[in-house]
Amino acid sequence: MRRTERFPVKGANSLWHVYKTVPFWKVVKNFIIIQMARYTPFLTLKNWMYRRFLKMKIGTKTSFALMVMLDVMFPEKITIGKNTVIGYNTTILAHEYLIKEYRLGKVEIGDHVMIGANTTILPGIKIGDHAIVSAGTLVHKDVAEGTFVGGNPMKIIYTKEECAERWKDDPIYGNFDKTPKK
Repeated sequence: MRRTERFPVKGANSLWHVYKTVPFWKVVKNFIIIQMARYTPFLTLKNWMYRRFLKMKIGTKTSFALMVMLDVMFPEKITIGKNTVIGYNTTILAHEYLIKEYRLGKVEIGDHVMIGANTTILPGIKIGDHAIVSAGTLVHKDVAEGTFVGGNPMKIIYTKEECAERWKDDPIYGNFDKTPKK
């Protein structure tokens, strides 16, 4: 189960009550920053904008591809480790507005993670270090460290151990001796 905090609403659906749950001017500011960052080709500038104006925690050398859409209402609930790649047009949500309730949840993405293009990550999710999420995946539950997942609904493609076995002789992804031979 995803780790979200639930807030019931009465009367109209929860989105109708949106500015009772998050300040209007915060959403406006976040929207402007996110839209500017979505199109900038400068990765360091993008990360600086997210850290400085959205209060996100982002590790060094993390890369956000063009058009990544972050949660406009609660981006401060998103944490991304170092040397991670977030693929083109990926959406990362920290909130859900439903009919009778809204939910908030932290999104924690580890170090050295690869998120493929057009992926959607729902609130309350943790993606472990060295995980791989294939393009077009709906991440609706946690992803264990080193696991390769994909699809909608998301399924495990390879476990950490299966990935290690599959790539053991691969010169890029395998566990090979990096010292030059004499």
